[in-house]
Amino acid sequence: MKYIALSVIVVGLVSSLNAAEDLSSMFTEGKTSGQIREFSISRSIDVSVGTDYTRSANVIGGYLKFETADFKGLGFGAAFYTTNGFSNNNDKTSSHFDPTLLGKDNKSYSMVGEAYLQYKNGNTTFKAGRQKLDTPMAGSDDARMLPNLFEAYVLSNTDIADTTLIAAHVTGFAQGTFGRAYDASANAANSLLSVTAGYSAVDSRNQVGEFNNMGTYAVGQSTAGVSAAAVVYSGVKNLKLQLWDYYAHDILNIVYGQADYSWNCLLSDSVHPFAAAQFIKENDVGKKYAGNLEGTYWGAKFGAKVENFTAYVAYSQTDANDAGQAATENAIITAWGGMPAFTQGMVTRHMFMAGTKATKVAASYNFKAFGPDLTTALYYVKFDMAVNNGYTFGDAKESGFDITYKPEMVKNLNLRLRGNFADDFNVAQAGITTSWDEYRVIINYNF
Repeated sequence: MKYIALSVIVVGLVSSLNAAEDLSSMFTEGKTSGQIREFSISRSIDVSVGTDYTRSANVIGGYLKFETADFKGLGFGAAFYTTNGFSNNNDKTSSHFDPTLLGKDNKSYSMVGEAYLQYKNGNTTFKAGRQKLDTPMAGSDDARMLPNLFEAYVLSNTDIADTTLIAAHVTGFAQGTFGRAYDASANAANSLLSVTAGYSAVDSRNQVGEFNNMGTYAVGQSTAGVSAAAVVYSGVKNLKLQLWDYYAHDILNIVYGQADYSWNCLLSDSVHPFAAAQFIKENDVGKKYAGNLEGTYWGAKFGAKVENFTAYVAYSQTDANDAGQAATENAIITAWGGMPAFTQGMVTRHMFMAGTKATKVAASYNFKAFGPDLTTALYYVKFDMAVNNGYTFGDAKESGFDITYKPEMVKNLNLRLRGNFADDFNVAQAGITTSWDEYRVIINYNF
């Protein structure tokens, strides 16, 4: 791969210019890190007409990463990712096997997910190669076993006080296991569900475990990739502003903005309110490989933190389609894992479909003051769906919980139990509804 080749060339140049013991110290003083993850999932699916069924899977894997120490600002990194099934009694080709934890054909797989060089000079950092990105409209979306990964060139600078400037060009995308939830190739409705939920419009189940061209992955057409620029500003106390622009060549342009502000309550020092707003505007560009696009989304969130208790309410809305318009025209396309919406559910991501009005309430509490490092969270989200949304003929709802425990006796161990309960996730034109109850057990050991 060209990034690995570039790394080898740079290593050779450094070797010729510096003593061997200096180059050797880059590796002897390097850092190894990683995570061992066990993930079990079980979903009981309720179809109003037909046969109810359960799908499940168990896997173990994670990643192992090595980063060299900097040598005159230069460093290298690489990470190996793997996911492996165990104790799975269901036929891997049946609908009873959950597809979101393994690779193509529900098989185990491993890959070199990161392989990059990084150079730091003052307040400027340049990183090139396979890497993990977490930005609003292109991100790792680490919701199941392995995250999304990217081939990219990223330049960041903090010379301006309280300001981070970012410029990037992303050429490749390796879908994580969560993307396999969406069988985008099945029909137009599934394609819409996938591409508005963070993944491919053409083939979400099979494009996993390998790096693909950004356009080929998203819409089945090879493109020059995605160029991005951002400004993040935090120069005003308790205020953070960010503005991003993503130019996906021959597909679309995405503008994302977000403002977050917090303050102290005048009536009580223990109450810390916060508010946030976000905005997305999309337009087709170039050859319009995704068709005509003119989606607009906005969202707002208001909440408060009182010691170890946090609660908030959020609302979002997208423009509606007229009859005869393509389902994607006023939807928000997010094909590379980006999922910043304040109103998303644990699974349900209908808020980016055209004409959706979504409302979410959530609360969490950390019991650490009473001894255990235990955090519990509850949420409820409702999606008021417009007539021409292209996927469902009825409204959808989802509720759920998230419990995380970090036992004191085992450092770096994280135990997690999650549940989500989707009500009318999809309502077919004939009135047939699909709902479910899903539970996840996740064990993470970080080192």
